Amino acid sequence: MKNLRIWSLLCLIWMGVLAASAQDTGKEKISLGDAMPAITLSSEIYGKVTPADLKGKVVLVSLFATWCGPCQIELAEVQKTLWPKYKDNKDFKLLVIGREHTDAELKKYNERKKFSFPLYPDPKREVFSLFADQTIPRAYLFGKDGKLIHASIGYTKADFQELMADIEAALK
Repeated sequence: MKNLRIWSLLCLIWMGVLAASAQDTGKEKISLGDAMPAITLSSEIYGKVTPADLKGKVVLVSLFATWCGPCQIELAEVQKTLWPKYKDNKDFKLLVIGREHTDAELKKYNERKKFSFPLYPDPKREVFSLFADQTIPRAYLFGKDGKLIHASIGYTKADFQELMADIEAALK
């Protein structure tokens, strides 16, 4: 009987740990109104992006991983809806960043996916860690003043529509 109680207690503790970790969406490191972290991206394919390149632009930072299901849905929507609408707008910059991926991995991934927007590597989570500790996909929209105006975790159609409206408003 004593062993059964110990076993039951251990199971309850373990279930609590699992439930807590499943609900953890990662610690936010930036909030609405905060300035965009100074990031530099380097890609052998797409070149280098520095903070100076982003100054005065509406910037969408999209953090993803190639193995992430919701990321795949979000990026497909970016390819279908967002990128065709804003790719030629000189006041807009899209930064799609592969968390823990190299240029070579992203090149191979894009050979399958055929995305027409640039994919930037973040093999050591150096950029990702400026925004959060975990959980993808994540989208951060910064206005022309460099301040955060929209943030989302995960992907829903409603969140994406809100993001599109926020981009449109920020570009006016």
